[in-house]
Amino acid sequence: MCPECDEPLIAYELEGIEIDRCVVCGGTWLDTGELELIAERAGAEPGGLSDAIENAKPVAHEKRRCPRCGKKLETIILDKGEKIELERCPLGHGLWLDKGELTTVVRSFGEGEEGAVARFFEDLYRYEIEAGEKGD
Repeated sequence: MCPECDEPLIAYELEGIEIDRCVVCGGTWLDTGELELIAERAGAEPGGLSDAIENAKPVAHEKRRCPRCGKKLETIILDKGEKIELERCPLGHGLWLDKGELTTVVRSFGEGEEGAVARFFEDLYRYEIEAGEKGD
């Protein structure tokens, strides 16, 4: 179930990688290891994005809960030119990106692993990203 609105998450698949998506609120759930798998499929080495997420200290706990274990998600902040606030499971089950955060991650990260992840999401969510850039 979606951590934001409790609706069922829908699995999308691209290049053999399943991403869980809420069609109601537009959020995305990434299971642990999916960022690395996306980078690996694109031929990039794991790098800064995975390290930043893994090493970020939680700044708050959310009311939202992990769709895998039900624990409260913790908020982390990545600073890559602009601050990106994400939520992750404290037990390491995955990462939650709200609708606007996906566009920010794609815009902020462009090299190595980050570039591979950005290109993957650009392909998967091209319409949403283009609509966000146009202000729709």
